[in-house]
Amino acid sequence: MTFRTARNYLDGEWVSGPLVASISPATGSELGRFANGGAAEADRAVFAARRAFDRTTWAHDRHLRAQVLTELADRLAARRDEVINALAVENGKVLAEATIEVDMTVPKLRFYAALALSDLGAAGEIRPDLYSMTLRQPAGVAAIIVPWNSPLVLSVRSLAPALAAGCTVAMKMPGQTGLFNGILYEIFASAPSLPPGVVNAFTETGNLGAPALVADPRVNVVSYTGSTEVGRVIMAQAAHNLTRMSLELGGKTPMVVFDDADLDVAVPVLTKGITVLGGQFCMAGSRILAQRSIAGELRSRLADSVAAVRIGPGDDPRSDMGPLIDVANAERVDRLVEKALSYATPIVRGGIPDEPEFAGGAYYRPALLEVDSPDNDLVRRELFGPVATFETFDDEADAIRLANATDYGLAASVWSRDADRPLRVARRIDAGTVWLNTWAIVADQFEEGGFKHSGIGRLNGKQALEEFQETKHVVHPVVPVSLTSH
Repeated sequence: MTFRTARNYLDGEWVSGPLVASISPATGSELGRFANGGAAEADRAVFAARRAFDRTTWAHDRHLRAQVLTELADRLAARRDEVINALAVENGKVLAEATIEVDMTVPKLRFYAALALSDLGAAGEIRPDLYSMTLRQPAGVAAIIVPWNSPLVLSVRSLAPALAAGCTVAMKMPGQTGLFNGILYEIFASAPSLPPGVVNAFTETGNLGAPALVADPRVNVVSYTGSTEVGRVIMAQAAHNLTRMSLELGGKTPMVVFDDADLDVAVPVLTKGITVLGGQFCMAGSRILAQRSIAGELRSRLADSVAAVRIGPGDDPRSDMGPLIDVANAERVDRLVEKALSYATPIVRGGIPDEPEFAGGAYYRPALLEVDSPDNDLVRRELFGPVATFETFDDEADAIRLANATDYGLAASVWSRDADRPLRVARRIDAGTVWLNTWAIVADQFEEGGFKHSGIGRLNGKQALEEFQETKHVVHPVVPVSLTSH
C-alpha cells in the first residue's frame, strides 16, 4: 500500500513538521513519513480548542454536534476498505481484526450523534412554587491521549462522547500509527459542518506533547487509554489543576473454565483471547484458570490450538496473528518469557521465529506457560504480548480467589454450562466487565471500564458522555422564597 506523507490537523489547518518514517511491523521496511508533533503542537491544539469552545456555538448547539458526528460516520464508512488495509499494514493486526475495529467505530459515531440530541438533566418540584433542576453542560476542552494498539476505535471511543457532550478536543495520536492517523485527520477535515478548532489532532513519537496537554490549565478533562504506570503519571501531572480524569488502564483478564464448560466452544475463544492483536490488548485473555478435574484435557487442547496459530503479515488473509508493533517489543516479550521459565513450565514456549520469511518483522509465536501460584511477574504484570498463564483451581471459592489475585480489574470471562454458577461467580469477580461463556463483546450503549488499578470512570454508554460534562443545580422559586422558610 502506498501512503501519502501525513500531516497534523490543528485549528482546521494542515500543519507539517519534522518528518519521521513509519516502519512496517511485518517487514521492517519504511512505509511512508509523517509529521512528528510535540509541545508546540499541543499548545496550538489547546489554544484552538479553547477558542472554539468559548467563541463558537459548538457547546450550545446539540443539532450541530449530531450533524458533525453523523458526517464523520458517513465519511469513515466511505473509506472503510482503505482504513482496514491501513490498520493491517501499519499496525500489524490481521484483516479480520482491522475489519472489526472499523465496523464497530462507525456505529459508535452514530450512537453518539443520537445521544447528542438527548438531554440527561432532570427537574422536579421540591415543594409548591419551588423547583429544582440539574443541567448537564460541557466541561470545556478535552485532552484525549490515544494508544497504538487500536487507534481508530480507541480514539473515537473518547472523541465521540466528548463531541456529543459539547466539548472541544485536543488529541494526541501515537507515532506507531502515524500514517493511519493522517487518514483519520483527513476524515475530520472532510466533515463540512465541523467548525475549525473543535477537533485538533497531532501525532507524536516522543513524550513532550502529551504531558503538555495533561498539565495545561486550559484543559478541563483528560481521557487516556493505556498502561496503569502511565495513568499514574498522568494523574500526578494533572493534580495541580485538579483536572478531571477518565482513565482506562491495564488489564490481566482471567478466563475461568469450570469442569462443566463446553470445551469445543471455549478452546477457540481462549486461543483468540491469547493471540488477538498479538496479545497487545488490555482485555486479552492472558490468564487461563482451569478447574483441576478438566485441567489435563484443557491443557492438551489449548497446547494444540495455540501451537497451530499461523503468524504472518496483517494484510495476508492466511494469517491468524500478525506481528507485534515493533521488533523491540517482540524482544521485550521474549525476555519476559525467558525470565519466567525459572518458575513456569512451558506448555507452548512460543518465541521469535527464525525462518527467513519472518526476517525484519516483529513476529512472536504465542506462548502458554503453567504456574502454580499467582505470586509472580508473569501473572501480576501486564505483558502486552501473546503470552498467557495456565493455572488450576479446585472450586468456586478458589477460582474467585485466583481471579482476584492481581491489582487489575478490567475484565474477566467465566465458562460453565451450569444455569446459576456463571452469574454467581461474575458477581464476586472484581472486574468492570465479565463475560459469561463468551469474551470481548462490547456494546455502545453499555459502559465499560476498570476496577482497582484498571482505571477511573467509564467509556461507552451514557456515562461516557457524563465524563465530559459538568452538572449544574438550578433552583427556581416561582414566587420569592425567604431563606428562613426552609
